[in-house]
Amino acid sequence: MKILWFTWKDGKNPLAGGAELVNEELAKRLILDGHEVIILTGGFNGGEKEEVVDGYKVIRLGNKWTVYWQAYRYYKKNLVGWADLAIDEVNTIPFLAKFYVKEKNILLIYQLCRRIWFYQIFFPLSLVGYLLELIYLKLLSDRYVLTESNSTKLDLQKYNYKKDKIFVFPVGLKIKPLGKDEFLAQQKNLSSTILYFGSIRNMKKPDQVLKAFEIVKKDIKDLKFWIAGSGQGKYAEKFFRQIKKSAYNKDITHYGKVSVRKKVNLMRDARLIVVTSLKEGWGIIVTEANSQGTPAIVYDTDGLRDSCKDKITGLVSKNNIPNNLAKNIIKLMKNEELYQKYRFNAWKDSQNYTCQNSYKVFINTINKINKKL
Repeated sequence: MKILWFTWKDGKNPLAGGAELVNEELAKRLILDGHEVIILTGGFNGGEKEEVVDGYKVIRLGNKWTVYWQAYRYYKKNLVGWADLAIDEVNTIPFLAKFYVKEKNILLIYQLCRRIWFYQIFFPLSLVGYLLELIYLKLLSDRYVLTESNSTKLDLQKYNYKKDKIFVFPVGLKIKPLGKDEFLAQQKNLSSTILYFGSIRNMKKPDQVLKAFEIVKKDIKDLKFWIAGSGQGKYAEKFFRQIKKSAYNKDITHYGKVSVRKKVNLMRDARLIVVTSLKEGWGIIVTEANSQGTPAIVYDTDGLRDSCKDKITGLVSKNNIPNNLAKNIIKLMKNEELYQKYRFNAWKDSQNYTCQNSYKVFINTINKINKKL
């Protein structure tokens, strides 16, 4: 099968995140399985215009704003009729491939934006984006959709996407889970550290974790707070000022953007990972931390309630406020039996999310959809 994949960023893009990790593994396995893949994506400073990565071809066009128009032009000039199937990945903005590609086409949607517009873009552009999303969701509601969580599936159904045309496939982890002996050898009872891992931006809400840390610190004196991730702009500047002003700043460590090895080490050494995003497609950092023997405490939001199974692999904090986060942190810091139960469940559950299993469901679903188109 020849697959043409439209996406606004690829794995080498400096802005790449969890979705791009998943995409890379899927594309690589498509090639190994004998398929052909061309990815049309946005360019970035220092990025090659064209290159072959693990057997699939990446063509970078324009930038993150102009890639949608440039991809249309490139397709019309060079790729009409090439593919057996086109994937229109909707990562904030769709390519609207349905209106110009001649081939069969489907959507790949990791998450909807909705309220995120008001956290990431200034008014009135935020309102424009919010309203435009409603329009394109309606225009594309007749498409078959692939997504990675039941939360996004339910979200799409609110906008008249048919339940039987939305297919969920699991994410796959690139980092290797702890082996049984490594897991059993961990001394998590010696750690009183919470970890925030992710970019420092408004929709991720790291300030909520900071507030929860300061509440818990009054009760658990040796608590430490590790932050891994970078950020720019007013929100990040304010967050770093809050850290400096915190009465407990000597127990807060900001590592900035870290390597994969450092990420794994932080996830292994922390007692808990705390995630407070407004919305996620899945929340792959939760599953990654689980794979290293670390359970999560998360806000009750799309994606996070999927990756963290409440009262099984971790705790989902209701009402999404720092006070409730703090109560749950204290619970899992002080109740060793409950903590070890969640830790084991989280580690075992993470082993279900392999790249090969993700690909197997993905390609089987594509083949099923392809027969219906």
